[in-house]
Amino acid sequence: MTEEAVKSIEGYIKNMPSLPTSVSKVLEVCNNQDTSPADLNHVISLDPVLVGRMLKLINSVYYGLGQQVTNLVRAIIMLGINTVKNLVLSTTVVQNLSPKNNSLGLDAEGFWRHSLCVGVAAKQLAKMRGIDPKLLEEYFTAGLLHDLGKIPLNAVRAQECIKAVSAADRNRKPLFWEEEQTMGINHCTAGELIVKAWQLEGPIGDAVVYHHHYDEYSGAHKDLLYTIIAANFFACTAELGFSGDRYPRYVEQSVWKFLKVPSDVFAPLKNTVHTEIEKAAIFLRI
Repeated sequence: MTEEAVKSIEGYIKNMPSLPTSVSKVLEVCNNQDTSPADLNHVISLDPVLVGRMLKLINSVYYGLGQQVTNLVRAIIMLGINTVKNLVLSTTVVQNLSPKNNSLGLDAEGFWRHSLCVGVAAKQLAKMRGIDPKLLEEYFTAGLLHDLGKIPLNAVRAQECIKAVSAADRNRKPLFWEEEQTMGINHCTAGELIVKAWQLEGPIGDAVVYHHHYDEYSGAHKDLLYTIIAANFFACTAELGFSGDRYPRYVEQSVWKFLKVPSDVFAPLKNTVHTEIEKAAIFLRI
């Protein structure tokens, strides 16, 4: 890892807008097991923009509730505290980190479509495996945000990122490996700096940091992490969106065995994933 690369990435992250106070408060309140829908509503209601964003999302085709919801407490009761927490986090992070120019080595539209695909595929796989419905949105959010580290890398070292993508394609190597060869830092390490800066430690932070280094993982969120790994491999090899990673790290049999699914598990889910990606695009528009 070159000192120059790390310093430039750290400088970029230091100057990024921090998470709004209202969002930090939402995360803090939701970490309390005794939090009620009324408690969460009180915190969100302090930020009118956040209220509008949540109601727009909740009433979108992504959730397909079949009825117009205008009361945030009712929405929280219908969807659950954990789901609303993850909606707040995902929409805020996307808004704060969405590139404001075209200087990225990775195409922004392709990047976010890949991210949506991983989120949707992870959520569908978790749903198929019978994961608690209250936790499904966490799988989507982790998938949506797993490649966050690519944004600062491409923002401050765009030319080197382009070289890494080209080398990964030419050498048929995983992108994170070529990033290390080119810059001495990869997007997982850059993502870890964002996780620490925004205090996103936990299942979502683990997905950002370890989705290419799962053999080093010993944390408590293995199910979510392995689901993201499987979904990311599917999105990369199916070339849904553009991740710059056409030859991702091969997913070892131990991952599929842990998830108790075959390696071709996404084949029957492909059409559903396509449909859900279009619905989930609302996350990029609000």
